[in-house]
Amino acid sequence: MQLLVVEDNEVMAEALQRGLLAEGYGVDVANNGNDGIWRIREFSYAAVILDIMLPGMNGYEICRTIRSEGIDTPVLMLTAKDGDYDIAEGLDFGANDYLTKPFSFVVLTARIRALVRRQTGGSNLITIGNLVLDTVAHSCHLDEQIIELTHREYFLLEAFARHVGQPLTRGQLLNQVWGADHDADSNVVDVYVGYLRKKLHSVNDHKVKPTNGSEIETVRGIGYRLVQT
Repeated sequence: MQLLVVEDNEVMAEALQRGLLAEGYGVDVANNGNDGIWRIREFSYAAVILDIMLPGMNGYEICRTIRSEGIDTPVLMLTAKDGDYDIAEGLDFGANDYLTKPFSFVVLTARIRALVRRQTGGSNLITIGNLVLDTVAHSCHLDEQIIELTHREYFLLEAFARHVGQPLTRGQLLNQVWGADHDADSNVVDVYVGYLRKKLHSVNDHKVKPTNGSEIETVRGIGYRLVQT
């Protein structure tokens, strides 16, 4: 699950990134409003952690602009202000929730989980045939058997699950799983797809193939897609 932190205080931005990475999230960071809105437009995020006071374009302007463009990515707004007017203004411009600095990291992560749950209709689960992903626990079950995945394997599978049936290029998968600032080679996607296929197939190799299974297919000249079989 990929998050975006838009925060011009580099010390805070790095602290948030480290903490969220430790929680198992993928995290991109933007240190100004112009970079932040560009990333929101270009990449798919589960949620955005957005500071109000930013160079280039402030948090209010970013919220107002992306909502006017139909982008419904959940936004958790961070503010050093504690006045009711400032909070109300942020919510009116399209923020889904807010935290006043200083805040507890435990509360921050709880708020993020709540935003993601609401965005997915109140459910943490993504179900494709016999495959079930829990987007909060970052776990995977196949035919009710748990599949042990690394963080990177899980996020790659979740990226496929959120775009079931849709071909995804290696570049798209790199951005969604490794982050927009990744320095990984595109071949790493092929390697991790191989890991996923091996783990998913290991469950079904010992039983009759289910009629409602799921497979990661190679799409020649494009990349890969997850399909229900």
